[in-house]
Amino acid sequence: MITSFAVTMLMLGVLIFVHELGHYLAAKSVDIEVQKFSIRFGPKIAGFKKGETEYLLSLIPLGGYVKMGGMYDETMEQMEGGSQEVGREPSHRDFDSKPIWARAFVLSAGVLMNFVLAFLIYTGVTAFWGTKEIEETRVAQVDSDILPKGAENLSLLESGTRLMTIGDRVVNHWGDVSEGFLEAPTGHLAISTENPQSVVEIDLSESEEERRFIIQALSLWQDNIIGVVNSGSPAEKGGLQEGDKVTGIEGVTITDLVRSNPNVQLEFSLERDGRKLVRFITPGLVSDGDSEIGLMGVNSPGLQYSSESVGLMKSFQVGFSETVAYSGLILNFVGELFTGGVSHREIGSVFAIGQMAGQTARLGLESYLRFVALFSINLAILNLLPIPVLDGGHLMFLGVEAIRRKPVSLETKLKFSQVGMFVLIAIMILALSNDFRLLLGM
Repeated sequence: MITSFAVTMLMLGVLIFVHELGHYLAAKSVDIEVQKFSIRFGPKIAGFKKGETEYLLSLIPLGGYVKMGGMYDETMEQMEGGSQEVGREPSHRDFDSKPIWARAFVLSAGVLMNFVLAFLIYTGVTAFWGTKEIEETRVAQVDSDILPKGAENLSLLESGTRLMTIGDRVVNHWGDVSEGFLEAPTGHLAISTENPQSVVEIDLSESEEERRFIIQALSLWQDNIIGVVNSGSPAEKGGLQEGDKVTGIEGVTITDLVRSNPNVQLEFSLERDGRKLVRFITPGLVSDGDSEIGLMGVNSPGLQYSSESVGLMKSFQVGFSETVAYSGLILNFVGELFTGGVSHREIGSVFAIGQMAGQTARLGLESYLRFVALFSINLAILNLLPIPVLDGGHLMFLGVEAIRRKPVSLETKLKFSQVGMFVLIAIMILALSNDFRLLLGM
């Protein structure tokens, strides 16, 4: 508990500092007066003044701010514990006196810094620990519906089949599976397997898109081993422990079994430290869009990885690719959240964040740093949402100003900012309620 709190506060502190540093450096670069640089909101805990800027550590650990001369926003002033300046003479160094491009640069600099931080972390982790390959070559199932023409024979693979070779490539890990289909010559391709031993032959298209459909159709095998058990969950109440191996459900994953049986008592046959045990778990019922699914509060077990050392240039390539890939995944999640493709129950607050931060920290520094990078991208994308009081909301006002060729009035900004604050509070309440439901095993 203490560890989770400590690593969460450390992560939030670093990410907030980096975000606000982006605004600060950008403002200085276009000669905007910076009056305050604060980590956290609310009343001052400690600080000092150097030059024109007061540097603060404030009380409420949910964000930070850079206060710039001439940038009036009553809602944010109230959050920050500040007040509007009375009788202040306008200056050429005021935020509002700068051209739109300069203001847009300053407003987006915090988000850019969070993306840059994620890129640097992914690059550094790759350079230090190398690339990770999943040490698994077994196929759990094949989605025959997306197999391209010529590859239909892959649907004959049984659950648990181990891939041995793809053409001339020996398969040692899951990365070899992907590269085997992507790099094999066009035309006839033989795939040899074990358990059962066989040879599957397909006709491989020249199209990279069709080859990626083949990779997407092959689901990676995962042993039915219990991962991290969430506190207060049905799994914990039923006596499951991390590392328990579930037996007797070959061909079915724990996730599929639990999701399809909400509020139904399930009997789990286990192996734990060489002993055979039986535990009874009743998954909780959770709404997922139009359907109801079961959850028992267990994370997927960690896969086994092998490391391969790479050079600095390759590390930069991997860092960039991972930053882009995770950004796309998060953007897709946000889009589906607003269109109903993802349940609002998937939103978590500081408790869920703390739990994940603690879990990754216990797995080691590499896992924790990767989570920090992922959350940095989350923070960047969250701030880009067009909600007044967020960076995206301020950029939206600038966009309207550019189209209308005159600034949005302060009164209009304040009205929309109040609406934005209400929306943010509603989202926070929803996220907190989801966390409490999880903690209570609901």
